[in-house]
Amino acid sequence: MRLPIPSELFGSLFVAVQERRLFADSKTFADAVPLRAVAAIMADWNADTGLDDEALRGFVARNFDLPSHCDTPRPDGLPLAGHIHALWDDLTRETMAVPAGSSALTLPRRYVVPGGRFRELYYWDSYFTMLGLARSGRQDLVEDMIADFGSLIDRYGHIPNGTRSYYLSRSHPPFFYLMAGLSQDDSDAGRQRRLGWMVAEHRYWMAGEDSIAPGEEHARVVRLGDGALLNRYWDDCALPRDESWVEDVDLAREAADRPAGEVWRDLRAAAESGWDFSSRWLGDGRTLATIRTTRIVPVDLNSLMHGLESAIAEGHAAAGALDVAASFTARATARRRAIETHLWHDAGGYYTDHDLDLGRPCDHKSAAMAFPLFAGVADAARAGRTADALATLLAPGGLSTTNVTTGQQWDAPNGWAPLQWIAVSGLARYGLDALASAITTRWLAMVEGQYRDTGHLFEKYDVEAGVAGGGGEYVVATGFGWTNGVTLKML
Repeated sequence: MRLPIPSELFGSLFVAVQERRLFADSKTFADAVPLRAVAAIMADWNADTGLDDEALRGFVARNFDLPSHCDTPRPDGLPLAGHIHALWDDLTRETMAVPAGSSALTLPRRYVVPGGRFRELYYWDSYFTMLGLARSGRQDLVEDMIADFGSLIDRYGHIPNGTRSYYLSRSHPPFFYLMAGLSQDDSDAGRQRRLGWMVAEHRYWMAGEDSIAPGEEHARVVRLGDGALLNRYWDDCALPRDESWVEDVDLAREAADRPAGEVWRDLRAAAESGWDFSSRWLGDGRTLATIRTTRIVPVDLNSLMHGLESAIAEGHAAAGALDVAASFTARATARRRAIETHLWHDAGGYYTDHDLDLGRPCDHKSAAMAFPLFAGVADAARAGRTADALATLLAPGGLSTTNVTTGQQWDAPNGWAPLQWIAVSGLARYGLDALASAITTRWLAMVEGQYRDTGHLFEKYDVEAGVAGGGGEYVVATGFGWTNGVTLKML
């Protein structure tokens, strides 16, 4: 199901607002709510041409309700754990109805937002938030959010990146099967409902698998030369992102030797990965204009897909549907074999992405190498070698995202809460406790130190300097859902 997005509803008005940079953050106008009928606003806009910037600003103010710039929780002086417990209510929202022309999507239950400019429900963020909610005894919110994500699958066939119309053309790393595992609803109806949602999500990611021959790709599926079937990140749209319109238009101009649609698709695919942006996706490892996300087969995505397929197999086996269970077990086994063959860097001794154009594993090291451990794909020997490689990313404040500094937020020196948890959980699964303990100790010391100094938890941290992180398209956000969740889980 597709809904009109702000750039389509408001056409030349949307472009004028974004290209004249009326707002410091392109997402502001994408989230604005029209105060009257879209047709009436556009009729007045088309009749009132030639507005200078000040007049345009006035037109927007008369016709739209603009979102608050930033919703920052105020310091409360509580100890860190108490502060996080108290934050959940501040970050809880309801969106059961939206005005006509709004980009927001409705949800049937309450949900927890990350914070700052992120005013809506986000997909992969929420798993890490839910870990903290469970630790706080807020199982009510965990169950509500599982129902919300299921509702999105029912209505749209997948879970979008976030609950905005402009996010519907892409998803996020598939963490729903792990969220479903947090449910305490053990009724047959509840288990069957969650299993149905997982199967529907798997169908979304595998769409087109039967149409591709070895060496071909279609949307989110790729079939390598030996027939191995894997996934990549994608976006069904090849236009500038509404929430980063001017940034995307500028980048396409910078990459003048490439078709603009190709650049925008690769930017959007990186947004689907959650790693927007990172040297993992850059052709030269440094420059955003060389982004080529759709030419990379990611190790984190395929590890999660293995987990999803295994969870579906277990669910069907428990329900007595043994033929379906065997089918998904075979899928998980084949994917594991493909990961071990194509996403393992033997000379370096770590898991990595696969380059479709070079036909071999990428050389870059990133914290994504921990995902095969997290998903239980690795054998003991490769888990041990990966731990040695992962240790080279250990910084004073925890695990660095990569070992290169590019100015992009998913590179050094930034460290992110979800990657700390993935690594710690994956290492612990294989009994590699020394490195898991070192990451936990360093991360908690840094977060607690920054909390004492500022009263805030941040979206990301500079794990070298032990301060709030930087880089990317916006000022670092406070709040912050997944940092709260992972920190509370580790305490």
